[in-house]
Amino acid sequence: MFSGIVESLGKIKRIVRVGKVTLFEIQAQDIAVDVEIGDSVAVNGACLTVVKKEKELLSFEVMAETLKVTNLGNLKIADQVNLERSLKVGDRISGHFVTGHVDCIGIIRSKSYRNNNLCFEIAVAVKFMKYCLPKGSVSVDGVSLTLAENKSNLFSVFVIPHTLKNTTLGFKGPSSKVNVEFDILAKKA
Repeated sequence: MFSGIVESLGKIKRIVRVGKVTLFEIQAQDIAVDVEIGDSVAVNGACLTVVKKEKELLSFEVMAETLKVTNLGNLKIADQVNLERSLKVGDRISGHFVTGHVDCIGIIRSKSYRNNNLCFEIAVAVKFMKYCLPKGSVSVDGVSLTLAENKSNLFSVFVIPHTLKNTTLGFKGPSSKVNVEFDILAKKA
């Protein structure tokens, strides 16, 4: 379980495909000190298990299905990713409950300013729009955000400058693919 509050940016150092499993080696100096083999880490919002640790490098094995339903299959060497360690009992929840089980890939359709605030419009399959509750939560590439509007197959979120500076959302623009996980509480409504 995660909160959607990204702790740091990691950098893809190596990608090795062996059969149906892909090994990602990620430079994660800001969080590696407190991570052990077997721990869960959200990488762009997808819950992955640490299978190897060497100083500030964390390695993750990713199955073909995960590559298919997330944007992880599009990553290349030197790409940056959002990283968040799993929650511990008693931690503050600054964002919202995020499972790390990505629902779908969304496509950023626009990135523009509305009333001096940066807004992303993200397209998803229509079947997911039932989870876009007014003022509800959504995780975009592992970042906890509040839904602003929705229509047809688009939802919009506003992003503050701090989030742009400290997550991969600052590098994303129209046509970028993002991992989307809708709020688990909205799925129960």
